[in-house]
This record gives sequence, C-alpha cells and structure tokens, in this order.
Amino acid sequence: MSEKIEFKMLDYECIDKDVVTFRLEDGALVKIKVDIDRAGVATNYKNSDGTPHYLVNASIKVKIIPNNKTFIIEKKQIKPSNTPYT
Repeated sequence: MSEKIEFKMLDYECIDKDVVTFRLEDGALVKIKVDIDRAGVATNYKNSDGTPHYLVNASIKVKIIPNNKTFIIEKKQIKPSNTPYT
C-alpha cells in the first residue's frame, strides 16, 4: 500500500505582469502568458528540512500576432447567422 500525501488547495493572485511580450525582427508579436492551474501545500508531509512541501501545476500559453494582424480560416468554419446585419 502506498503512502498518500494530502494537499490543501491554495488560491492565488497575479501580483506582477502575467504576460511577457516580445517583438520579432519581422514585426510579429509573441505574447507568453504563464498561469497557475493548481497550487497546494501538503498537510501531512514536510520537506526533509522541515519546510512546507508545495505542489504547483502551471501552464504556458503562447500567442503570436503577425505584423499585418491578419489570419485565414476556411469558409466552412463560419456558422451562418439568422440575423442579418443592417
């Protein structure tokens, strides 16, 4: 039987910029956002030095905006609207 470590889920807030933006040589922008998916602190386990043991799952989202700010989609991806714009 394996030992199980229990975690208390922790809420979080972004206290600094959550997006870093780079401009590429061709003028395109690359925006990188780091986000926490889940964070917790162990309630029944400590690190070997006695400090709390944390578990953090993070994700990185990359968005590229071309210099001309255009994109292409297939016509079939557009859903027909029942309400015409006037």
